[in-house]
Amino acid sequence: MSTPPTPPLTPPSADTQATPGSAGDRRGTGRGMGSGRRRGMKKDRGGGRGDRSVVPPAEFTSYYGRPIVKAAPWEHDIPAYLFAGGLAAGSSLLAAGGDLTGRPALRRTGRLAALGGLGFSMVALVHDLGRPSRFLNMLRVAKVTSPMSVGTWILSVYGPFAGAAAAGEAVSMLPPSWRRGPLRLLPYVERPAGVVAAVIAPAVASYTAVLLSDTATPSWHEAYRELPFVFVGSAAAASAGMAMIGSPVDQAGPARRLAVGGAALELVMEHRMERSMGITAEPLHEGRPGRLMRAAKLLTAAGAAGSLLAGRSRAVAAVSGAALLAGSACTRFGVFEAGQASADDPKYVVVPQRERLEREGPVRHPS
Repeated sequence: MSTPPTPPLTPPSADTQATPGSAGDRRGTGRGMGSGRRRGMKKDRGGGRGDRSVVPPAEFTSYYGRPIVKAAPWEHDIPAYLFAGGLAAGSSLLAAGGDLTGRPALRRTGRLAALGGLGFSMVALVHDLGRPSRFLNMLRVAKVTSPMSVGTWILSVYGPFAGAAAAGEAVSMLPPSWRRGPLRLLPYVERPAGVVAAVIAPAVASYTAVLLSDTATPSWHEAYRELPFVFVGSAAAASAGMAMIGSPVDQAGPARRLAVGGAALELVMEHRMERSMGITAEPLHEGRPGRLMRAAKLLTAAGAAGSLLAGRSRAVAAVSGAALLAGSACTRFGVFEAGQASADDPKYVVVPQRERLEREGPVRHPS
């Protein structure tokens, strides 16, 4: 059998020449990481139709389809803990203000709400830790570079003062014949304890945001500039809402003003946060986190608007306060779930790293 003749080698025509960076040229494969023409763009020199892409959109994957960043091993106890801690902090501030300005109903509502919020947050935290001894073990050292260590000490200092102020308030509600023994000393301690708790309260309201943004979770880490302000505003709005529910309208004036200020701070800084986060803000608008964040904005805005009209109606004050409380809770749960969602998608890790590399260049370690 004769072998068929081999066709002569002919150079490829201009119509079939491969474009660097496309599948037709192996040398260009995987090198389209630059900018401009090098990113899979081919210029049409004849027709004047501009640039056209010859590389399909990038798909961000990882080894075996696993996330690049491991999601935080936290359940919904943690966002509940974040919400209750912020409520306790803002309530301590309102209670101290009510005490110093002669508003006993506002003082009582604030102190009892602070104790309830603190107790609930501690139960949620211990439940997430698994054993109460783990919280006590964190007090064995004080590490200023660890938000978890600093937060543990902040709660440990804040708790006794907030508890003493609430205990004094509870004793004052008892019949005089029951105030015997050590209980007779609490009325002399409640005011100083309440003032100290109010001084520590801003740290209680904001440290949880630092705790989240110090992690490698993309949507939390990229929000480190504005998230503390969002949480402080959310805490102020929630505590003001609780005070509006539990106090008569003639004593709830500071709470109404705090509601407007806290809601404005939360909404403005949240909008600014979403603009500065880049692609990592996407989980805040999608799925369940997106629904929670939209509900948070609507409830917070409605509660703030209602607080402007709540000076004449206890019913309007109660409805507005409930909206502020619900909005604050939705903010904490929405931010939490958005962070967990961002950890599951590799693109929220890869894209910010590439943008940072293009903006700042490679990190050079001193030799």
